[in-house]
Amino acid sequence: MTASEIAQMIDVSAVRADSALEEVAAAAAVARRYGCAAVFALPAHTPFLLERLAGSGVIVGGVSGFPGGGETTSVKAAAAAELVAMGCGEIDMVNNLAWLKAGRKDLYAADVRAVIDAAAGRPVKVILECHWLSADEIVRACGWCVEAGVAWVKTGTGWAPTGATAENVALMKRAVGERCGVKAAGGVRDLATLLELYGAGARRFGIGVRTAEAILEEAKTAKPRMTRMDAEGKGY
Repeated sequence: MTASEIAQMIDVSAVRADSALEEVAAAAAVARRYGCAAVFALPAHTPFLLERLAGSGVIVGGVSGFPGGGETTSVKAAAAAELVAMGCGEIDMVNNLAWLKAGRKDLYAADVRAVIDAAAGRPVKVILECHWLSADEIVRACGWCVEAGVAWVKTGTGWAPTGATAENVALMKRAVGERCGVKAAGGVRDLATLLELYGAGARRFGIGVRTAEAILEEAKTAKPRMTRMDAEGKGY
């Protein structure tokens, strides 16, 4: 893959609690320079981000229920609707971990569908926060999300102690097949890791601005090679 092809799979993120406006501006600048897929900021900073990316062709993404996922369904849907009205082209929402673990498919699915409806045709990614889930719970979440009609399932927010792993990405990919995409976020800190996760099935990557810039600079001079994964998630 070329550096340009890698950039087109990267969502530059500035969604930490301490992501200042300077970081949001830097994320927009990096995305413009390299042609990244999207930039995500916290909702209050979305108007600022939209100004920075106007006319660039880079998608401005918004987050709903971030980072905990415990807001009411109506609040998540309202947040998604407001972000779409601002001009966001994609929505990443955090799932409700308690409903998932309790087996409350009715509540969980309604939560996801409400955000999909509010997104009005924009792609919705559901953040599972795999750090807190067992393998069975990851598979359950993937199945419920696919049934609800999501565009992507995503490993994490970047706020949990651990983020994307090749094992979790491979598990999610096996669970969803070709029915939706898999986004890896949290812990994608170098080109080798990105390529490993690509081999496991991820096709979008949420990465902080400085790390994204370093990865793309490395990709300019390297010859990125992808690792393929077998059915058990082992590289070869």
